[in-house]
Amino acid sequence: YARVPASAFGLSVSLEELALGVGFGLGLSVLNTAASVVAETVGYAPSAEFRGLLAPESARGWLLLLGGTLPLVAVFEEALFRATLIGAFTVGFGASPWALAVISSAAFALAHEVQGPAGVAVPGLLGFVLAAGYIVTGSFLVVAVAHYLVNAVEFIAYEGLELRG
Repeated sequence: YARVPASAFGLSVSLEELALGVGFGLGLSVLNTAASVVAETVGYAPSAEFRGLLAPESARGWLLLLGGTLPLVAVFEEALFRATLIGAFTVGFGASPWALAVISSAAFALAHEVQGPAGVAVPGLLGFVLAAGYIVTGSFLVVAVAHYLVNAVEFIAYEGLELRG
């Protein structure tokens, strides 16, 4: 209907993109952890309360979180904030992908407002880095895998894999 080709969304799959997504995600996880530590040292706990509410208390819960919820969150958010707001809008409206990256990152940050001020700032920064990764690689898979890993590593690092039942 919008005459935007599927290729504008960066929909392709290759082992190279998967590997790049894993590397990008692990690097972003380090950045995310560092930003969280800095935020905590200046008096903000970015998402501890919210993350604690979502943290599983059983092996089944961790399986559902890591194998179901977090992949869905990463795919949905990347489809909206990167593939649509950057990829499709760049092609459909002829807009600058970098200008759209700024808009997309601001929207992504505001979508995390439940996590407090640092929970808006950190996702805003990460959102822009993910947007840059999407623009540079043109790959939805790269940013979806990276996003998933950032979320998964954060949960595992801060909430631990408590397998009680």
